[in-house]
Amino acid sequence: MKIICDTSAINEVCSNLQRAVSPKSVNPALEGIYIKSTQRGIEFCGYDGEVGVTTVMSAESSSEGGVVINAKKLCDILRNLPEDKMSLEVDDKNKCVIRSGKRNHNIMGIKEDNYPELPYVMGGEPIVLPQKIIKDMIRQVIFAVSLDESKTVHKGVKFELKEGEITLAALDGYRLAVRHEYIDYKGANISFIVPPKALGEVVKLINNDEGFVSINLDKNKIVFTLNGYNIISGLFEGDFIDYKRTIPQTFTTEILVDTQVMNDSIEGTSILITEKFRTPIKCEIDAENNEIRFYSVTAEGDSTDEISAEITGKSTVKGFNSRYFIEALRAVETDRVLIKMNPSPVDPACIFPIEGDSFFYMILPVRLPDEQ
Repeated sequence: MKIICDTSAINEVCSNLQRAVSPKSVNPALEGIYIKSTQRGIEFCGYDGEVGVTTVMSAESSSEGGVVINAKKLCDILRNLPEDKMSLEVDDKNKCVIRSGKRNHNIMGIKEDNYPELPYVMGGEPIVLPQKIIKDMIRQVIFAVSLDESKTVHKGVKFELKEGEITLAALDGYRLAVRHEYIDYKGANISFIVPPKALGEVVKLINNDEGFVSINLDKNKIVFTLNGYNIISGLFEGDFIDYKRTIPQTFTTEILVDTQVMNDSIEGTSILITEKFRTPIKCEIDAENNEIRFYSVTAEGDSTDEISAEITGKSTVKGFNSRYFIEALRAVETDRVLIKMNPSPVDPACIFPIEGDSFFYMILPVRLPDEQ
């Protein structure tokens, strides 16, 4: 096999595929990028046994064939080639010669027969969504997926589609993140749970706000198609918690606050909170004076801050994991948010938009030291 192509084009393709490759595997082929010359063009694939990314690139090719090349070595070589054009030549013993200008690299490839076959999705009518919508929705919930290996189903993001609507939800037992949009969808009511790595690849491959993402799925697999790439993944199977039943229906305290002001205050007050000194941040909601006071105390010292807010209802005091609050507020794209809560030390804080229902975040409180 011999191919000649644009250096920057193949470098971009391989850099995108390298993220999907397993950095260390018992099968060395999974540490590589599969390159195959076909009548369609040059096919590329990166796969870690769970998530695969494929694409096809135009190039000059004198013969068909395929090889697997270690992804890190290949990408390091391509990034430093001196000329705009490069060639890759592979012999029948999988010896690979990469040339650009006067520079030559000789490396051993892996026989293509050692590369595992990717799952194939036998999907029907695709679900088509604007790239900006799917990118924003994923980014605004993915941080809340569970890291608990014993609850695999909650390690993914739940997609729910019904006529005219899409909802994404993620939770980890301590917080819940939900995004909702109205879309042009007229299909059946469906739901499925997607691993976060696949969604991370989707977000990284969206390089502008134009265009669409096409989604095909069957019983246990899904493929996202966008910008010339396919991201193939298995789906998580199991019963996702009925999170809607966990949301309080009534509240005694409502807080209208500037999103950035509150985020900055919590960040600033949490500087002394580290992995070594993990303590909750104390939030005093003062309805009478329309103020929120934040306190953090660790073995290294303490921090305090105070911000103004429009508060109705009862005053209350709660403790929270500051990181959970910060990640939720960073995901919000509105200037102000509405936070609702009840006085019980075990009731959550719920973050809503002032208008509409585009997002919802719920954060469980942490008992403060004087409550234990």
